[in-house]
Parts: sequence; structure tokens; C-alpha cells
Amino acid sequence: MNVKPLSDRVLVLPNPAEEKTAGGLFIPDTAKEKPLAGKVVAVGPGTADVKMEVEVGDTVLYGKYAGTELHIEGNDYLIMKQSDIMAVVG
Repeated sequence: MNVKPLSDRVLVLPNPAEEKTAGGLFIPDTAKEKPLAGKVVAVGPGTADVKMEVEVGDTVLYGKYAGTELHIEGNDYLIMKQSDIMAVVG
């Protein structure tokens, strides 16, 4: 993969959606919740006003409607501004 985010954007690989409930029932695709966490796979250089605080490999939490979905080499990614990220986990 060769995607380089520009400005203060971040490329995130979302965590997979839950396949089963705690009780062991399988969740159909139409009822799965969008994941709200993922792993940072690429980071832009930032801007004069925005210093990049996330790094490649960070696990991040983001809002339900954050980012734009991309399909690259068989994987689904989200590209979003750093300000759409709410927290770094771990």
C-alpha cells in the first residue's frame, strides 16, 4: 500500500466489527455496528498550525461518523483529520 496522507490527515485501519454477541449469537451484516476504534497506519506531516500528536501504530478512538471510507488492496480504511480522533488508547 502506498497512501501518504496530506496535511493533518491520518489513515486508520478500523478494528473488525463484532461477529458474535456475548451470548454466542452471530450478528448479521446489516445489524453490525461500525467500529469506533482502529490502528493508525499512516500520518500526514501536519501544518504550521497543527502539530501531529498521533503516530503510526497507535490505537485510536474516533466518532461514529468520522472520516471518509477508502477501499485499498482489499482492505477498508478511514482517512480523517487528526481533530476527528478523540483519544489514543494504551
